[in-house]
Amino acid sequence: MIRYIIYIVYIALGCATLLTQQSLAASPGRYIAELGDCVACHTQSAEQPLAGGKPFPTPLGTIYSTNITPDKEHGIGSYTAEEFIKALRQGVAKDGHHLYPAMPYTAYAKMSDADLRSLFDYLQTDVKPLPVANKASDIPWPLSVRWPLAIWNAMFHDDERFQSVAGKSDEWNRGAYLVQGASHCGSCHTPRGFSMQEKALTESDEHYLSGSELDGWYAPNIRGEKYDEQALIALLKTGRSQHLSVAGTMAEMVTHSGQYFTDGDLKSIAIYLRSLPPVQEEHTTQTVAKISDEGKASYAMYCSTCHGADGKGSDYIIPALTNNPAVLESNPASLLNVILSGAATPATKGHIPYSMPGYSQIMNDQQIAGLLNTVRASWGNKASEIKAGDVKKQRAVQHEKKITP
Repeated sequence: MIRYIIYIVYIALGCATLLTQQSLAASPGRYIAELGDCVACHTQSAEQPLAGGKPFPTPLGTIYSTNITPDKEHGIGSYTAEEFIKALRQGVAKDGHHLYPAMPYTAYAKMSDADLRSLFDYLQTDVKPLPVANKASDIPWPLSVRWPLAIWNAMFHDDERFQSVAGKSDEWNRGAYLVQGASHCGSCHTPRGFSMQEKALTESDEHYLSGSELDGWYAPNIRGEKYDEQALIALLKTGRSQHLSVAGTMAEMVTHSGQYFTDGDLKSIAIYLRSLPPVQEEHTTQTVAKISDEGKASYAMYCSTCHGADGKGSDYIIPALTNNPAVLESNPASLLNVILSGAATPATKGHIPYSMPGYSQIMNDQQIAGLLNTVRASWGNKASEIKAGDVKKQRAVQHEKKITP
């Protein structure tokens, strides 16, 4: 199933263009931009950083991120600090139009004025202005009319700043501030309601960070002690721990954001997440996966070389398949993406990334289902059955979302 290939040359161990961890001392605003993962969403072309244009498919059509360089015509060069803060806190642009909540202003609203001003100063003074015009959304009229977003805000948006919780440690409160605010973890890991609103914005509701499917990937439940502290810190900083690794949109987050977090902030995030009471994940009544001769043969041919006959992988390099949350999730979207299109560990400072190929052209839907069911039933694993129809459905999602390694 999986063969990891070391990239022989990866431009100086993670790209010379990546920022260093010294950014906090050099520029507080740049560090805030890294905490908020601004590059990942507002950069479509590496040659035009922060100039927008990255597509975000929605049920109504595709929207595109905007230019946030200090260009006065197309970017935010004409914004005042107050107008910028209003956009990030209330979701209202300088000219008065409402922003789509795909831009996580529902989380940024919790950030302090001081942090938002630092971010504004950085974008205005340290970022190169690029005259790149913004792209209009593909949402057809009248669905493209934005005034109903004011009603959406009234129903679902809380623009109150983060308030420290009495009785909690400074580290816990710092972690809560980062997770709820700049790092906007809930945007992916919290399930959505009927109007695509996050069902919860803080730990006061058990839906918060309880897992959600978004853009063809499943962002897992990250509440409680599912991950030990050091493993969680390692995953956020490098995209890999002793037995696990991340892929997809989470790998992008580590590349552009997580690797630059200070060690203190990473620890605070881990402390906060691990303190949240675990919730029972919803499971539909499904048939349990079973080992098959065909699946065992496929595993021996495609997987065992790297993951081992025992499924234990190789520490810090190849993830274990035993007791692996992505393998065991009742929602197999991320697992199917990896087997179909492959995956790559994040590019981080000092760590050579590893990749695996996809097998969408090598195995048919039934063969992939048999292989994954065997993995989900081996070495003490116990998970629900994946059917050939599930694989077919995920192929269609990949085509629609253009999911690649």
